[in-house]
Amino acid sequence: MIKEKLKRGTLIYKLYLHYHLFFRYKIFYKRKNYSQFDEDIFLMEFFKKKKKGKFVDLGAFHPIRYNNTYLLYRKGWDGTNIDLNQTSIDMFNIVRSRDNNKCALISNERNKKKTVYFEHNFSAGNSINLINDPQKTLTKEKIMNSSTFEDLVHHKFDFLNIDLEGHDYIVLKTIDLKYYQPDLICVEILENSKDKNKIFQFMEDNKFKLIKVCKVSHFFKNYESH
Repeated sequence: MIKEKLKRGTLIYKLYLHYHLFFRYKIFYKRKNYSQFDEDIFLMEFFKKKKKGKFVDLGAFHPIRYNNTYLLYRKGWDGTNIDLNQTSIDMFNIVRSRDNNKCALISNERNKKKTVYFEHNFSAGNSINLINDPQKTLTKEKIMNSSTFEDLVHHKFDFLNIDLEGHDYIVLKTIDLKYYQPDLICVEILENSKDKNKIFQFMEDNKFKLIKVCKVSHFFKNYESH
């Protein structure tokens, strides 16, 4: 497809991003929800008493499509969005100007060269992990330097969203939840995830309780927060 061959930084690339966001996804047209499995509807209910808050979205992918935090953003929230794809961050910078949007490979190690696997710049499946690529669509490789969570996030937050295509637990276990004190965390956990039990145990050890499941999105509430 033409969009997959667009060169970043060119006029055609910039025009396509605006077409993609303003015409295809109609950012000024208010919708009931934007997430894939109604996660954002649950979030709006959970945080209905908090007019403004902070979020962190790891593996943010797209500022609107399948996005769990866009409704919160429209409500007045802001936060940090992190994705390993620069095109995703370019789109966030257009639509989510209040947010801190960062292109980075987040991992459990600092400044390590790691291989990232791409399908194309508009794919939701781009990942450091090939485990969720049974169709073998991630055929392009790119070397990136890794960053840790504390390298990238310098503020406390109310909500943490993690969707890192199988890399979730590796990053989650490096986050000092006692310091950041989020009220709610959403982690994508696939049924066949080898880290499913580890994630549940980590959340339990940090005083978080599972309160909602939307397909693969698991919501854990901090039962020590006020």
